[in-house]
Amino acid sequence: MKFRYLAFVLTAILAISACANTNSNENIAVYPSLPTISRPYLPIEVNVQSDASGSLPEFPVSGDTSHYRAYLQASNNDRYRIRVSNNTGQRVGVVIAVDGRNIISGQKSYLQNTERMYILNPHTSGEYEGWRTGSNQVNRFYFSEAVDSYAAAWGDHSAMGVIAMSVYPEVRPIINYGRSMMKGVPASPSSAAREAAPGTGYGETTYSPSVTVNFKPLPEPIEKVFLKYEWRESLCKKGILSTCQNPPQTNENRFWPSNDGYAPPPPRRRY
Repeated sequence: MKFRYLAFVLTAILAISACANTNSNENIAVYPSLPTISRPYLPIEVNVQSDASGSLPEFPVSGDTSHYRAYLQASNNDRYRIRVSNNTGQRVGVVIAVDGRNIISGQKSYLQNTERMYILNPHTSGEYEGWRTGSNQVNRFYFSEAVDSYAAAWGDHSAMGVIAMSVYPEVRPIINYGRSMMKGVPASPSSAAREAAPGTGYGETTYSPSVTVNFKPLPEPIEKVFLKYEWRESLCKKGILSTCQNPPQTNENRFWPSNDGYAPPPPRRRY
């Protein structure tokens, strides 16, 4: 009899505990975590470095070395720079676009080999910390609200929140290279507001000396990289980080398809 009573008490406690957990989580949106994907080896390495916290961790969603995609966590007003390392034995040109705008020309980018590009010699690195506004200066990159971004100032929201890079090898390798350069343009040396979609602002002017070189790229890239930066709230919703409240949805982005090309589930119906 005692055993049966104890079993009943335990059952009741478990039932009460289950109800309590259910009630406490009624207003919390729980999202499943994405499957873990290992970061592949990239012949031309790229990472984003924050002035405040160093190299930003990446959360890969594609392990394809020729078409690598990953998420980054952005912090409002944080200055950052893009570090690119050429691990190959050939000279390459890199077209870099932030929020869909070429970081050298400021024009809308499609990552083509006809665009302005930075040149990296074999086994060298370059750091690009802003929009190039002259042969010896750039204006710093910093994470901002989309409405205050450089791209939005031109009325372009088509690729907001994406740092994209396309790598082109040289048609005819040249020996006896100088320092890191660029094709046709000097190269640089080595709350409510928080819930809005992020973008990259046009920050303070920084000294950045450069030189100009000739470079003929091959027509097809050997590598493409897309780094999608989001506020923490959005990364939580997507299952990249821990559980959080549901932030607002963002608009379609031509450099970052929201469903990876697959048909999305229909919206939940109210009964």
